[in-house]
Amino acid sequence: MSQFRCGEKKVPLTDEDRAIWDWQIATEDLGEAGQERLKGASVLVSRCGGLGSVVAYELAAAGVGTLVLAHAGNLQPSDLNRQLLMTHDWLGKPRIESVRRRLLDLNPRLNLVTYNANLSEENISEEKINEIVAQADLVVDCAPLFTERYAMNRAAFQQGKPIVECAMYDMEYQITTMIPGETPCLRCLYPEDPSGWKRKFPVFGAVSGTVGCLGAVEAIKLITDIGDPLTNRLLCADLRRGTHGEIAIHRRPDCPVCRSL
Repeated sequence: MSQFRCGEKKVPLTDEDRAIWDWQIATEDLGEAGQERLKGASVLVSRCGGLGSVVAYELAAAGVGTLVLAHAGNLQPSDLNRQLLMTHDWLGKPRIESVRRRLLDLNPRLNLVTYNANLSEENISEEKINEIVAQADLVVDCAPLFTERYAMNRAAFQQGKPIVECAMYDMEYQITTMIPGETPCLRCLYPEDPSGWKRKFPVFGAVSGTVGCLGAVEAIKLITDIGDPLTNRLLCADLRRGTHGEIAIHRRPDCPVCRSL
């Protein structure tokens, strides 16, 4: 069990809250205290595509009080096989506005902070990335490109914020939870941007959605202190073969991000 906890802020529940999350509150180690932590928590999800859209939706459904969301660009037809917060009638319009309207349809009590940008040091200043990360208790990284992932990794670890790292390719996925000072960071796992990695890759929405649900569960666990987070281990799956496994991961002594802590 990690000694880290990010869900220290509690916000009292209303009678409406209790009615909406009645079945969830019945979870033995959650209760009203855990639901109050969810209501008081803020989570950054970057981006809100095939993977991040499911993370954001499940966290909104679970009663997380504030979501900070970053996703650039306008909706294209090729997004619709996996980006479940998008709809056909929104083609050509900003994706982040579709994200906003769909989440508020689900949970109008939700506080949303949205950015029509991807959190890459190529697209947004280092100062701005630090400012965006500072608004959240934790980060769920759903970005496909390593420039974005490295930028968030550095900012989050400098600020002592945990990261749930989610990734998928084709019919495979992997996920781990990273906590500054306790676990490896992304630079420990990938010291250099993997050569040949491209923005476009094979993806089924059901695969990205599967790891998106797991990412939401990891965030909920960190906020409420339920169970054991996926720290120092990488959960991997090959859904084509129906196999799952764990790999132990370790901090690199020469990692520039971890060394700076």
